[in-house]
Amino acid sequence: MRGSPLLEPLDLGARRSRNRIFFGPHETNLGRGRSVSDRHVAYYRRRAAGGAGVIVVEEASVHPSDWPYERCPLACESAEGWAGVARACREEGALALAALGHAGGQGSSAYSQAPLWAPSRVPEVASREVPKEMEPEDVGAVVTGFATAAHLAMEAGLDGVEVNAGQHSLIRQFCSALTNHRTDEWGADRSRFARQVLAALRGAVGPAVVGLRLCLDELAPWAGMAPDAGLALAAELERWVDYVAVVRGSIYSVPATRPDCHTEPGFNRDLARLARDGLPPRVAVVAQGSIVDPAMAAEMLESGVADAVEMTRAQVAEPDLGRLVAAGQAERARPCILCNQACQVRDVRNPVISCVGEPGAGHETEDPGVPAPLTGARPRAGSPSVLVVGGGPAGLECARVAVLGGCQVQLLERRPVLGGGLRAAALGRGRDRLAALVDWLEAECRAWGVAIHTGRQAGPDDIEGAARSGAVVVCCTGSVPGRRPWQLDEQALVVEPEEALAWCQGDARPGPSPARRRGRAGRDPGPVLVWDPVGGPIGISVAETLAGRGCQVTLATPDLVVGHELARSGDMVPANARLHAAGVALAKRSLLRQVGRDRAVLEDRFTAERRVVEAAWVVDAGYRLPNDALWRAAGGRPGVARAGDAVAPRTVYEAVLEGRRAALAILGVAVPAGPWVGTPAGLPTG
Repeated sequence: MRGSPLLEPLDLGARRSRNRIFFGPHETNLGRGRSVSDRHVAYYRRRAAGGAGVIVVEEASVHPSDWPYERCPLACESAEGWAGVARACREEGALALAALGHAGGQGSSAYSQAPLWAPSRVPEVASREVPKEMEPEDVGAVVTGFATAAHLAMEAGLDGVEVNAGQHSLIRQFCSALTNHRTDEWGADRSRFARQVLAALRGAVGPAVVGLRLCLDELAPWAGMAPDAGLALAAELERWVDYVAVVRGSIYSVPATRPDCHTEPGFNRDLARLARDGLPPRVAVVAQGSIVDPAMAAEMLESGVADAVEMTRAQVAEPDLGRLVAAGQAERARPCILCNQACQVRDVRNPVISCVGEPGAGHETEDPGVPAPLTGARPRAGSPSVLVVGGGPAGLECARVAVLGGCQVQLLERRPVLGGGLRAAALGRGRDRLAALVDWLEAECRAWGVAIHTGRQAGPDDIEGAARSGAVVVCCTGSVPGRRPWQLDEQALVVEPEEALAWCQGDARPGPSPARRRGRAGRDPGPVLVWDPVGGPIGISVAETLAGRGCQVTLATPDLVVGHELARSGDMVPANARLHAAGVALAKRSLLRQVGRDRAVLEDRFTAERRVVEAAWVVDAGYRLPNDALWRAAGGRPGVARAGDAVAPRTVYEAVLEGRRAALAILGVAVPAGPWVGTPAGLPTG
């Protein structure tokens, strides 16, 4: 993509960005206490070094009344951290801005032990907490807080500030009839608070950059801000700002602001164009909305949709995105699969931000990093040969990193295609983006010279042969179905999710199709029961996909809420809505007790009442166990390690992380202690 419009400089007030790629504000949990920390500095430096044009630091609360999540930065405690980010980004050639905001009624009182502040007494949707209606002196204190925070950001050496009037924003709450029911001057004129804040900010920063993250559509047509009203508000506020980042979503549609792979990338395209057509040319419009493909981003600039693009998750996944675009190698960028599994961290677990494909993200201060590839991928003298068994995410990442470090690498995969469980999951409805990560890993392995053998079942003889030649073996053999504690009749049909999804694609590769196994070839396969005791994405995806093929589907779970684990990625509520729309019957608080011919027996986990459900076949989306037979057959032989699900079935994040760490240990790089034990004598294991 040499000559890409993404690489053109962009004037933002008195500052100039080297390109039009934004790394937008997002929660990271990298703070130490409530300050911007050394971990933030390293995280943003990495993206600046990778070619980002504008970096907007994680939003800081402008007033102590706002403490929405435990490690949320507080502006008055972040000056030193901001200064570090400013120096780092300046040294790497990027502009750095401070995001400033106040979550208002969308916050939490768990940490402050004080009431929430909001325009009106509208309960927070998740916690149901009723906030305090702000008094005039509260309003004045927050306006002053914005100005003071902006002044601190300028003293720290930042290039400007971005004000949040989008999701989790007190400003948006004042501007919207959804959340502002006041009868005083801030209710009669709902944009008054926003004008006061921006006027105070502009006075504090002078000619430095002022950006505005603005919601143009609250997706609540009964009272919320609609696009026309949002554009009118943007036109009212544009005199104080240098750019507007266009977003959508409200207190009632939080997941819509940053959805997962079930929502089409570039979903805010029309809103961005509306803003671009309605605002003066001096105000840049930044498009936001799952823009992770450089080609899509470039096309949006070329067609006049926006002046810049926010590619935040894309740069979490690929820190060198800007550099690769500049080098004409955008296709080599590690893809963001929009799963939200490791990069959405605003939850009670307090996880540090990371990425399933790039587990070093968020851990820049302690992660050893992947070695730079040797020229021509020549083997390095003294590096051992490596045999990787299993071509899923763990095996592919292990092979990729090992070959980059100079090892000769062979990879054996028993299936005809690579990708393991992630490839199968990509067959699910709305989840085809998952295959992009597998495709990238495979392409990188082949490009750097990994010898890949598909359709090749590894056995003990392969381990023996590798040992005799002095090679290191890493077993990334995945998982197998766990214990099935229900009664299974002889004529019953139970299949794994992989087989069900492959059948939906007209592919019988994992095994005979359920329809054929029951003598139903070419006809309706009959009603299906999806058993999901995990509450994760797999059961939901299978049920959606089968329903999309016209099957009569019942999804049974022992939980009170279907797909509760999807709350971590923001997809729980949307997933339940999709299941309802698809006609999937939900059997909650149910235990699977018996599977027979054309029927299954469910038991209410509270009352023990049993009922019969029609089920020509059952999809077991339950717990998994390690497929570690090959590793155990080695009997603890030195030089035989394992990683990923072969240790304990978890998510793709742990698979990629452990595959990488197994390779790094082989290369002699110190890594945290873990299950990749068994590397040759003299090579550290942590």
